[in-house]
Amino acid sequence: MPASTPKRPRIAVLADSDTRWKWGALTADRIAPGPSMEAAAREAAQAGPLLDGFLLRGRATPTPRQLREVGVRADSLREVTAVEFLRAMAEGTYDVLVLSLVGGGVQAMLHGLARVWEHRAERPVVVTGYVGVVYEKLADGLLLRHGADLVLANSRQDADRFRAVYEGVGADASAVTEVALPFLGGAPYEGEHQPYTVVFAAQPSVPDSRRDRTYLLNRLVQHARRHPEREVLLKLRSKPGEHTTHIEELPYQKLVQRLDPPANFSLVYGNMGEVLDRTDLLVTVSSTAALESLHRRIPTVVLTDLGIRESLGNHHFVGSGCLASWDQLDAGHRPVPDEEWVARQGVAADGSYDSAFDAARKRIAGLLDRPGGLPPLTPYYTPVTAPGYLPGILARHHLGPDGTPLPGAPAADKDPGPVRQIVRRAARGAYRHGVQRVAPVIRRMGEL
Repeated sequence: MPASTPKRPRIAVLADSDTRWKWGALTADRIAPGPSMEAAAREAAQAGPLLDGFLLRGRATPTPRQLREVGVRADSLREVTAVEFLRAMAEGTYDVLVLSLVGGGVQAMLHGLARVWEHRAERPVVVTGYVGVVYEKLADGLLLRHGADLVLANSRQDADRFRAVYEGVGADASAVTEVALPFLGGAPYEGEHQPYTVVFAAQPSVPDSRRDRTYLLNRLVQHARRHPEREVLLKLRSKPGEHTTHIEELPYQKLVQRLDPPANFSLVYGNMGEVLDRTDLLVTVSSTAALESLHRRIPTVVLTDLGIRESLGNHHFVGSGCLASWDQLDAGHRPVPDEEWVARQGVAADGSYDSAFDAARKRIAGLLDRPGGLPPLTPYYTPVTAPGYLPGILARHHLGPDGTPLPGAPAADKDPGPVRQIVRRAARGAYRHGVQRVAPVIRRMGEL
């Protein structure tokens, strides 16, 4: 008799930006219950998970272009409010739910889900984590994520820090599970390309001042002029008017219009992995792209020109061996990464990356097989432990203190009609205009 076809696990992913959708969907594929194998092999065997994507409506909801650039497949994908999503979770049946949201969004969904699942015998395994490097608001972000069945840590270092925070406040730390960033991979670097290509990975909010962003742009353009034989690329995350995980008030596209860059300088968009395929030197302030680059053993530089500061995030790379300035780069310096530091960051250039998600997959399988189903979700924050903090977090997602929808909460039983879609696009455009044009002017006036 032919072997029976194993049941494909059903996974839902809720995300609130393009980057978090990428992280959530790729994570879902790697932690799907079943035998350990490469995602591509599972897909080829049609044994990958059935993936339903939900995009939380808000300022950073991905545009169709951003979704295409991410390049992650889904069996279904739709935009929802928090209340609409909770209704879908009350009615649907899933094995795993990945909450790929900012911390406050995770906390609100945990309380909302606890309410809609309170009378259900079975529920999905709830998973959350971080899109990249955790360099700020460690305690705040972690405690907002507490209550999920698995809180994924992208490295050994993060796993140790996460457990220390939870144990330090008397919260259960057993949910912390070490994995790796799900989007690492690609062909290892094998030597210089023709032409030699330098890529600066820009970030939407780091640095955040016009002076600092103009400085970095000028240095990149100067590097292109000094090395006409090289191709110098400015890798951008979004186009003007689009939002990513972080708000970008001063897009490099607008700043570069005031310059006269040489012919070997250009702006590029697209998938970071495809850009890294032709990269000989990756330069950034603190982007997670540095970890992608290190994973592939591409020469990688984290800039010190603006200082090594927590507000920039480059302090995370202390000890990496990758810190350097533009002056040093222009003089020919090439940092050599510290292998021990790299290993602690979950950057498995030694080939162990394929097994990085085995522990998470095993834990999920064990939870799904738990007799009597899973216990109720129990976040650390409750109306008793945080009565002055939690209600405001829940209210931002139109939920009351007990996790139930507030009267008048936006929700719909069907897709929005043409008029509603037009109004929504106009409102979102007005918001983005206010963030990118009006807010900076008001701040500058306040500094006079």
